[in-house]
Amino acid sequence: MIKKILIVDDHFIVRSGMSILLENEIDNVQISEANDFQEALVECGKVTFDLVILDINLPGGKKCYMVDDLREFQKDVKILIFSAHEEDIYAFRYIQAGANGYLNKLSDSETIVKAVKTVLEKGKFISNDIVNKFIAFSQHRKESDNPLEYLTHRELEIAELLARGFGNLEIANELDIKMTTVSTHKLNVFKKVHVTNIIELAELLKKFKG
Repeated sequence: MIKKILIVDDHFIVRSGMSILLENEIDNVQISEANDFQEALVECGKVTFDLVILDINLPGGKKCYMVDDLREFQKDVKILIFSAHEEDIYAFRYIQAGANGYLNKLSDSETIVKAVKTVLEKGKFISNDIVNKFIAFSQHRKESDNPLEYLTHRELEIAELLARGFGNLEIANELDIKMTTVSTHKLNVFKKVHVTNIIELAELLKKFKG
């Protein structure tokens, strides 16, 4: 079966080099390219991809929220962040936002190919350093009584708008996302923080965010 991969990067040399590497090292692969985030969304509206390889700093991009935006078009697509930013600082943030992996652009070709294959086959690629950070963070959450720590950046943003009295349509307009996306995040928020209505959510936010 052909694996369809979209490489999203605003540097032509990076896209070309990655395309050549993957075409040479991975069997039955079809590569598409996009040089900005809007073009990536257009491509995702036309083709069902198995994997999107995504740079962080893109024209038209919105940092961590790009993960959500891509999944509005293709909810099951795997996303591998490919960035020059420090893994120690950014990897955890993007994994928490829903990305399937984080790969530094300074990685050698063997590591790049391994990361792509791992995400395609197993759904996740995380370095040992980041695994250790996840373990430490999980332990911290077990010891903390703040349920808001379980929320992603987008979920917390939506929770705060809900607590301020915004309806689903107003939130969708405010954040420029679909109402169905708002509804999904709302359900996730309620489930993660164990509340059943907006009043309880507002009280929780007041308690832990002041």
